[in-house]
Amino acid sequence: MKEIKKLTNEVGAPVPDNENAITAGPRGPVVMQDVWLMEKMAHFNREVIPERRMHAKGWGAYGKLTVTQDISRYTKAKVLQKGKETELFLRFSTVAGERGAADCERDIRGVAVKFYTEEGNWDLVGNNTPTFFIRDVHNFSDLNRAVKRDPRTGRRSAQNNWDFWTLLPECFHQITVVMSDRGIPASFRNMHFFGEHTFSLYNAQNERVWCKFHFKTQQGIKNFSNEEAGKVNGMDREFHGKDLFDAIEQGDFPKWTMYIQVMTEEQAKNHYENPFDITKIWRQKEFPLIEVGVLELNRNPENYFAEVEQSAFTPAHVVPGIGFSPDKFLQGRLFSYGDAQRYRLGVNHNHIPVNRAKCEVNEYHRDGLMRTDGNYGGAPAYSPNSAGYWTAQPEVAEPPLDNEGAVWRYDPKDDPTDDCFRAGGDLWRVLTEDKKQILIDNTAGDIAPCTENIKYRHAAHCFLADPEYGERFAKAAGLDFEKVKALSKLSNKELIEATL
Repeated sequence: MKEIKKLTNEVGAPVPDNENAITAGPRGPVVMQDVWLMEKMAHFNREVIPERRMHAKGWGAYGKLTVTQDISRYTKAKVLQKGKETELFLRFSTVAGERGAADCERDIRGVAVKFYTEEGNWDLVGNNTPTFFIRDVHNFSDLNRAVKRDPRTGRRSAQNNWDFWTLLPECFHQITVVMSDRGIPASFRNMHFFGEHTFSLYNAQNERVWCKFHFKTQQGIKNFSNEEAGKVNGMDREFHGKDLFDAIEQGDFPKWTMYIQVMTEEQAKNHYENPFDITKIWRQKEFPLIEVGVLELNRNPENYFAEVEQSAFTPAHVVPGIGFSPDKFLQGRLFSYGDAQRYRLGVNHNHIPVNRAKCEVNEYHRDGLMRTDGNYGGAPAYSPNSAGYWTAQPEVAEPPLDNEGAVWRYDPKDDPTDDCFRAGGDLWRVLTEDKKQILIDNTAGDIAPCTENIKYRHAAHCFLADPEYGERFAKAAGLDFEKVKALSKLSNKELIEATL
């Protein structure tokens, strides 16, 4: 016989009735002393925590990273030593859509991985593209607002989106990727993902190299056309979440091969473009992929809210042997991600099981909402102290970073080595003819609602990337190609003035 589980209230007392309110007479009003009703309604009113400002719609799974190659010459991080297996939690997401958005929309996909290492949690926060739209953190909130809903209409606005993108030429490469066939993955399992930013690695001798993280799907790349995605969204708005869950439930565990690219400090100083600019790529012919190991997803969460919705990530969480870089966008994210979680989940969000480290934690943080452990008991709450509690560990510090130049608001567009269109042009030239046509059709369709000035601005950028790219987009968008060529000869400032 099935065991009957008894209902209690929020502090364990028995609940006598969970279906009938206490009323003043059989047809009278509900009375305030129905305290279980009040508790149920008060809790229900607060069940929806603030959604993430970006990456609101997401799905997650547990798994492991198995390191199969020796990269100890680059890093002393224990999680990246050959033979090491480390448990992890990974969350996939769209970027622009709200929590109830459809999975199969044209967008980049966020990928955040929490590695539960013996030295603390390492959060690697990236996307399914090797670059991003913007490179300066000052543009971060503006990008988010441009791709979200228009404040007047409450609807998504292609005008706002493309106006912002085309006013920042560094967006161009990412636009090309998003408008290509890879803008709508057929599943999370069928896409690569990347750490995007430049990070640092340092070894046991405290020697630093710069690094980019790559994860290449072992399932193969597969994407949807706009038409296919439209049909899927009409049938199942949670298609990607279902695909991931079902694959893992059936034992078809998705896998990605992990690689790094490495650049020495000397190479970085002499590189022909800023190696810390997230809108740029490191060409694999110059900086080959170095295999590290295999990431596998093999267990579904037991409760979506507790484990996926409450999962929290920040690139500020690194471990000894892995560090940061002068990437301006990364520098801003080091603050903004953790601060977003403090707002969304509370100051003690790292105590939530999915976020909790699997090693000992002694960080002097005390009190705050939702403190669920012993709050460090009577241990000193200050440092330094004479009781011997929790002294710093200088042996794990990153090597010092040389820096030069005045403190100033530098505009990368003033740098003569800055080329916002090289990578987009390179991508165009390696596309097969059918992929080129998909890119042109997707772009022309997406930008169609926009005013003509924005279309000309983007056409000039396409031409600067590759003349064929510019000509074909101009034709598809019904623009005067001679005008496009003339606009392409202007400086960025002149182009903006000519297309306002």
